[in-house]
Parts: sequence; structure tokens; C-alpha cells
Amino acid sequence: MPTAGIILAAGGGTRFAGPGHKLRADAAGVPVVARALDALVGSGLELLAVVTGSVAIDDLVPAGVEIVPNPAWESGQASSLAAGVRWARIAGADAVVVGLGDQPGVRSESWRLVAMATGSPIAIATYDGHRGHPVRIQRDLWVRLPTEGDAGARPLIAASPELVTEVPCAGDPLDVDTVEDLARWR
Repeated sequence: MPTAGIILAAGGGTRFAGPGHKLRADAAGVPVVARALDALVGSGLELLAVVTGSVAIDDLVPAGVEIVPNPAWESGQASSLAAGVRWARIAGADAVVVGLGDQPGVRSESWRLVAMATGSPIAIATYDGHRGHPVRIQRDLWVRLPTEGDAGARPLIAASPELVTEVPCAGDPLDVDTVEDLARWR
């Protein structure tokens, strides 16, 4: 069974005080979420999806990437992760590699490296020794992921450190949460 790549891009972006939504903001001539989607597409993974919610980004989603709406996006990141996992289960994936739509500096190579790290049930990209995204989660652990709140996979990872492999990656894992964060891309 294939591994699915999923970008979570449903949140409200409430800390971003710029004009419009942060996912559509200009990051050196390209919308923030488009940079993240380009890295996903370049990963070589067979199954690709983006979970959407608060802002329409359909016009920025490349061919081959399935749009998975999350009508419960306001309830937190866990609902977006659950929507992505439901899609991956239906698509027949054996694992998901999950990243965030507001991280334009995560590279395709990071997606590939984390996807290929099959020696343990959970693989996490690290950047200069700090954990970040993307994160790979094997199918048999999906039932242990939260479905409510804003934590995503963190509770599972914290409760099961013995299941985790860290994967050193190059790139910039920082989120674009504020106008100041976006300024790095101008």
C-alpha cells in the first residue's frame, strides 16, 4: 500500500494581521500555501491531499492533489488531521506523512526522507536537532490520534516516544504565523 502525503491548511490564521489570509499571502512571489503544496507534489508520493477549511485555496491546488474539506476546522488541528486520515484510509494508504500549509520552507526532500523512514511507526523531520514537520504515522496508529482540540499528533508522540524515529532534514521549518514571519520571504 502507498504512503499518502497530506498538508493541513484549514486553520483560521488568527495571529496573522496582514491583509487577507496568511495561506494566500505573498512569499517571494508565490502564495505561502502554494510553496508548501509544490514541496508536497515534488515529494514523489503517490497519494496527495490538502485539508481545507477557513479560506478557499482551490485555485492554488495543483493537479493531482485531492482537496479534502474540513467543515469542523474551527474546532482545531485535530479535526483536520482526522479528515486527512479518513481520506487516506479510503484511498488505501498504509501511512500518512503530514505537513502544514503555512510552512513554505519545508522541502520536497524532507517529505521524501520522512516517508522513507519506515523503521519505526512514527518518523519526524528534525531541523538542526529540533522536531518539526512533516511527520509520518503508520496506519495502525491512526486510531490513537486525537479527533478534537488543537494538538494534532503531539499527544501520540509524547505518549509513545519509543515509536519515534527522528529524520534529519535541511530547509526552513518555521511557520508563517505573523506578518513578521512573512517578512523573511520578501
